[in-house]
Amino acid sequence: MATELTALADETDIDGAIDKVHQTAVESVQSITNGDFSIFIGLAKNYVLPGAIALAVLFFGYLFAKYLSRIASRPVCRRVDETLGKFLDRVIFYAVMLGVTALVMNQIGIKMSGAAAVVAAMGFAIGLAFQGTLSNFAAGILLMVFRPFKVGDVVNAAGVVGKVDEIDLFTTVLDTPDNRRIIVPNSSISGGTIENVSFHSHRRVEVMVGVDYTADLKTTRAALQSALDMFAAQTIQGDKRGGQVILSNLGDSAVEWKVRMWVASADYWPLHESLVGEVKERLDSYGIGIPFPQLDVHISQNDSGEAADSPSRKRPRVRTAAQNYPHAA
Repeated sequence: MATELTALADETDIDGAIDKVHQTAVESVQSITNGDFSIFIGLAKNYVLPGAIALAVLFFGYLFAKYLSRIASRPVCRRVDETLGKFLDRVIFYAVMLGVTALVMNQIGIKMSGAAAVVAAMGFAIGLAFQGTLSNFAAGILLMVFRPFKVGDVVNAAGVVGKVDEIDLFTTVLDTPDNRRIIVPNSSISGGTIENVSFHSHRRVEVMVGVDYTADLKTTRAALQSALDMFAAQTIQGDKRGGQVILSNLGDSAVEWKVRMWVASADYWPLHESLVGEVKERLDSYGIGIPFPQLDVHISQNDSGEAADSPSRKRPRVRTAAQNYPHAA
């Protein structure tokens, strides 16, 4: 029966082929009525069974791809880098699934050469339709190759500050300090400035402070240095490290100082807050004021009590039309 149906597809006479299909269908119903199930057996053998085998291969191929990608990426995550491990996980999974799909298509009679030609013909149109997606994919590859940051780093990228949770082929997942999850396209990250805040193990805390012009410079330096000495245990010592008190500038209303110290990156924000509070307490204990911006206005008066710079008040004179428009006359 399957051979007859296949032969019908080769008929050039379409009307005749339709009549034969109709006749074959009638004969099949009659055979089933008489208890002949050979047609169902043939259909099951030629179509149902291969389809079930194809689905089973796809299912077990999916499980095998998940298992193989997990086994291959786990040691990379532990010994090399978590970012590279997750990327390797996805590459292996998609590669195995692509191979399993090609095998199944070949077994059910779909030639890969013809499928490749169709995919190539559609590739151009798909590329035009998904320019943004392809650019994100290319940017994801660049992020994996050059690795400006890795999973766990705190970065400032595409205008977002957060901790990197995952780097995918198309997007990067960031968790902000207030526990918001933001998914940023890779093209937005690679096309802009990337600041890796946690790349170095040491960071410099810097506090700007302005004091009164009446304050003695040596006394002010001693007060600020005493505040800095309170954090000697947390200060990183070494070449171009340690702490400093710097006379920075003579501002409009204050003498500006900088108090600096190098600390571990993990302790940056707690020590920054503590140093600000300690500077304020030390200046208060030394009696040194912190001025706020202000403008002094000096007005001098004459003997009559009016401002010297202000013009005397006079009654305006009435001008005639001839005085206003001399040419009209």
